[in-house]
Amino acid sequence: MAVPPGQTATTSGSSGVRSIPGRTAPRLELPSHPADLAERAVPLLGWQGTVLPQLTLFGRRVFVVARLRPDAHAERIAMGLRPVTDRTTVATWLWPELERSAPPPAVHIAGVLAVARHWRTGMAATVPFARYGEAALVLPTAAAMSHDYVDNFLPRARMYGLGVVTADEVANLDLDLACGDDRLTLGEDAVWRWVHEVAYEQLLACEAAGFAAQGMRND
Repeated sequence: MAVPPGQTATTSGSSGVRSIPGRTAPRLELPSHPADLAERAVPLLGWQGTVLPQLTLFGRRVFVVARLRPDAHAERIAMGLRPVTDRTTVATWLWPELERSAPPPAVHIAGVLAVARHWRTGMAATVPFARYGEAALVLPTAAAMSHDYVDNFLPRARMYGLGVVTADEVANLDLDLACGDDRLTLGEDAVWRWVHEVAYEQLLACEAAGFAAQGMRND
């Protein structure tokens, strides 16, 4: 027996069939490309820096917002030391015997941002980075218009200091929750030091691409 949309079929006995109302949650969609939403969300969060191309860090898809530290960058150039993205090598920089000779971080990471359809996905992506600094989510406005969001997400977001930017169906953005400044953060460790090197590499690549594009326009 066909079951009408929105109904769930259950059987009783050999031939009896009855249906009970079923709820189908609407599919949440992002109103624009994730990179576009991330780019426009950064000013609302008060972050300054370049939105790097989406990266996969520890299995999580995030946007890192970073800017160069001019003095440290100049020192790296003088030392001839390019970004080092080998995690084992970077981990040795925190050894006591190598700490003084390790290169300084050449970028400042303003924050880490995830663009997701649902808060659970975005939270899973950003919480590991909230231990080191500011982290935030961009969500469809519809995802924030639910008891689940208010009752289950917001208390956790405040606990971890996460920021939230919402995007409506025509991609208008609004700051729903600012990043908290009273969260507990870890000191610099090998993981965060490595993330800085990855961001440094990506930032230099973005600047090189920008210079190349400018040169083509001038030609």
